[in-house]
Amino acid sequence: MDQEQHCGLVAVVGAPNAGKSTLVNALVGQKVAIVSPKAQTTRARLMGVAIEGSTQLLLVDTPGIFEPKRRLDRAMVAAAWGGAEGADVLALVVDAKGGLGPKVTDIAESLKDRPEPKHLILNKVDLADKAKLLLHAERLNAQVAFVETWFVSAETGDGVPELKKALAGAMPAGPWHYPEDQVSDATERALAAEVTREQLYLQLHAELPYASAIETESFKEREDGSVEIHQQILVERPTQRAIVLGKGGTRIREIGARARNQLSSLMDRPVHLYLHVKVKPGWDEDRALYRDIGLDWVE
Repeated sequence: MDQEQHCGLVAVVGAPNAGKSTLVNALVGQKVAIVSPKAQTTRARLMGVAIEGSTQLLLVDTPGIFEPKRRLDRAMVAAAWGGAEGADVLALVVDAKGGLGPKVTDIAESLKDRPEPKHLILNKVDLADKAKLLLHAERLNAQVAFVETWFVSAETGDGVPELKKALAGAMPAGPWHYPEDQVSDATERALAAEVTREQLYLQLHAELPYASAIETESFKEREDGSVEIHQQILVERPTQRAIVLGKGGTRIREIGARARNQLSSLMDRPVHLYLHVKVKPGWDEDRALYRDIGLDWVE
């Protein structure tokens, strides 16, 4: 049985908001990566584990690659390229609806001379201008020698099973790295911080700038099997704290309630989640926080 097993690494790369996390979730078959309409939602590299027949796919969901302006940006871009190291397949995900801007063509240029087999995945085809799809594919294939081009919608699942089968077929023979029931390499502590951050983004949209983070103060199991989690939402200014709290604390209660429900479901046990908001100017220059987020400190 061991000889029949295949296992390999697929690095999922692309510009911010291409739908990489949604695609990783679709390939795994359940939620492992947080998703929001806000660009640069994914900060650290995260591995989703998918099974296709006798093959285990290790899917690295990387942060979107963009022009970094500050330390946090540089750390995220470094994590993205770091996630691509040692991959058996590179999967470039492109927002087919958004078209080919300089971000996409620059990333394609960076992939051009890499030795790994490369697949082009045009995502969000359900929303894209059909006439432009083949044009996008043609232009990118002229730039990079892709093994294959895929037209998928990670949101609806269209084209995902065929893509999954092809990626599995490209993996080398070897034993599985994770137990069959494990869907991610993220710890429950890291998952809890990500779920709260997702709710922050989903509920506050444009009201809260990109400058916020979740710091886990404590994560402990109670005797009854439930989990008690205390988290700080870090923002840069008092006005942002007021936005997160909402009138009479209504907003933070709603963020907490939704995050708690989702975590209880993901962890399959009761979760007691306690949130508070802290104003911490320059939190993105705190070396310890980078460790918590799962990013390397980049000079």
